[in-house]
Amino acid sequence: MGRLVAEPELKTTGTGISVCSFCIAVDRNYVKQGTERQTDFINVVAWRQSAEFLCKYFAKGQLIALEGSIQSRTYQDRDGNNRSVTEVVADGIFFTGDRREKSSSGSYGNYGVPLPQEPPAFNPGSGSVGGNGGMSGSNTAAYNNGLPEDFEELPEDDDLPF
Repeated sequence: MGRLVAEPELKTTGTGISVCSFCIAVDRNYVKQGTERQTDFINVVAWRQSAEFLCKYFAKGQLIALEGSIQSRTYQDRDGNNRSVTEVVADGIFFTGDRREKSSSGSYGNYGVPLPQEPPAFNPGSGSVGGNGGMSGSNTAAYNNGLPEDFEELPEDDDLPF
């Protein structure tokens, strides 16, 4: 989880696949006594629908959570020099932090872009939009707005229904 360092930019490969390379700033959890908090800058790449989702809903400075795998690769630059890159390949991209309300000046929070009323999280592995941890078909918003009559009382014995 971190903040986007720059505005995400959607690019397309020669074969028409969407890709977005970006960097997030992540504050370390610990601070040595007498020093300032350190920040790590992590390079990330998102492909296909993940890249399109990112560029549509996120902006520079916005808090983002993601999951993925680390990839190391080497390539030759235009001058023929060998380069090495280590980056996270994003599998899931999620909103995090407080929802930003439109301010009286007309801007949206600190980000400068309007967010949709119900922004989805994108996690292609779950089979659904909503980032609900793979619970396909369920609506996580219902848990936040549930009424007492929407829930069933479980018996007090040790036999759980799962």
